[in-house]
Amino acid sequence: QVQLVESGGGLVQAGGSLRLSCAASGLTFSNYGMGWFRQAPGKEREFVAAISLSGGITSYADSAKGRFTISRDNAKNTVSLQMNSLKPEDTAVYYCAAGRYSTAVLVDRYQYWGQGTQVTVSS
Repeated sequence: QVQLVESGGGLVQAGGSLRLSCAASGLTFSNYGMGWFRQAPGKEREFVAAISLSGGITSYADSAKGRFTISRDNAKNTVSLQMNSLKPEDTAVYYCAAGRYSTAVLVDRYQYWGQGTQVTVSS
C-alpha cells in the first residue's frame, strides 16, 4: 500500500519560511517523479514544483520560482519543499504526489497523493 505523508505545514507571517516534507512508503521511490501541488479554498489544485527520479531536474510554477526549492533524498524516501519569502497568496493545502512521469506539471500525471498539509501565511 502506497503512502505519502506530508508534514511541516503551519502558520507563518509574510516573509517567513517553511519546509515541507513528504515521506513515501510502499513504492520504489527512486522510480517515481515527485511533485508538490497546492489547493486554496474555492480554487483548483495547482502545480508548485516537481523533481525528476534522480533529483537532477526540477521544474517550478512561475509563482514558486526564486522562492521555493524542491529536493529529494532517495535513500530516505523523502521529498521536501523549502519555501522562503512566503506571501499570503501562498496560503493553501499543500500535497505531495508521485507519478511515473518526470517533472510533470499536470495533476493527472500523478498516481499517488498524500493527504495534504495546511500552510497559512498571515499578512
